[in-house]
Amino acid sequence: MSAPHPTAHPEDIHFLLLPEFSMLGLLSAIEPLRVANRFRPELYRWHLLSVDGAAVSASNGMSLAVEGSLEALADARTVFVVAGFNPLAHSTPALTAWLRQLDRQGATLGGIDTGCFVLAEAGVLRQQRLTLHWEAIAAFRERYPRLNVTQELYEIDGARISSAGGTASIDMMLALIGQRHGHTLATQVSEQFVLGRIRAKSDHQRMQIAARYDVHNKKLVQAIGAMEQHTEAPLSADELADSVGVTRRQLERLFRAQFDDTPSGFYLKLRLERARELLRQTGMSVMEVGVACGFESATYFARAYRQRYGVTPSHDRHEDGAVRQNA
Repeated sequence: MSAPHPTAHPEDIHFLLLPEFSMLGLLSAIEPLRVANRFRPELYRWHLLSVDGAAVSASNGMSLAVEGSLEALADARTVFVVAGFNPLAHSTPALTAWLRQLDRQGATLGGIDTGCFVLAEAGVLRQQRLTLHWEAIAAFRERYPRLNVTQELYEIDGARISSAGGTASIDMMLALIGQRHGHTLATQVSEQFVLGRIRAKSDHQRMQIAARYDVHNKKLVQAIGAMEQHTEAPLSADELADSVGVTRRQLERLFRAQFDDTPSGFYLKLRLERARELLRQTGMSVMEVGVACGFESATYFARAYRQRYGVTPSHDRHEDGAVRQNA
C-alpha cells in the first residue's frame, strides 16, 4: 500500500442516487467522511445527485433532496452509484452516456449495494474486482459472466470501487480513509462508530453456515457447504457423504437430528431457494432456471416448486424485474 498523502483541497465525492436506493448503504458511506472531518477539518465534501435533479425515494420510502442532475456535473472525479431495488429499471441512456464520459475522463467510479449493475450496463467495468450485495451476486454473474465479481465486503481495484451495501460501506470508506490519510485516522473514525475492529474486505457478507443454521457438527457444516457449492449439478447422497468423510447412514442421522429432514430433502430446499432467487433476479426462462438448479425435468421442477412455495415458477417471477429482495 502506498504511503498516505495529504490533499491540498477537500476531496469531492459524489453519490448518484437511483430510485429505491439503499439508505443504509448511502449513510454508511457518508458518515465516515463526516467523522474524518471532525478530526481533520475539510478533508472531504460529499454531494448527492439524481439523474434529473429531483428528490429520490429510498427503498424505505424516505425521500432525499439532491444538489443537482447529471447535466450539472460533467467533470466529477469520484462517483458512487447507489442503488438497491431494480437498478436496471433506472439505468437510462442518459445515465449510461454520462458514466461512459466520466470513464473516458479517468474518473473513479464505484457502486454501492447493487450499483455495479448500472456500471456494468454502461460498459465501464472490465477486469477489475467488484462486489455487490450477496443476494444479487447470482443474478449479476448470470448477466455479466465475464466480469470479476467477488463476495467480499468491498473491493478497491484501481479506479473502480464497490461495496456490498449496508454496513459494508463503512468498511469500504475506512479503507479509503486509511489509504489516503493513514491507519490512525481510520481507527479514530472506526472507534466513533463503536466498532470493535475494522473489518477486512474478506470478512464474510453472510453469516457462516454454522451460525446461519445453528449447526455445531463439523461434518454437517461441510455437507451444507458442499450442497451450496453444487446446486447446478447436485451431488448424490453417496457423493455427498464421501465428500465429508462419513457414511451415507451417518449423514442421514445427522440431518434427521438437526433438521428433522433427510439430506435429499434439505438439498432440494436449497436448490428451490436458489431457483426462486434466479426467477426474481434475472431474465432467465423457467426452463433455464430449472437446469441451473439441477432439475432435469421441467415437470418435476414445477411440481416441487409449487409444493414448496404454493405457486408455479412462472407465477413467482417479479413482473418489474427486481434484481433482489432488500430487507
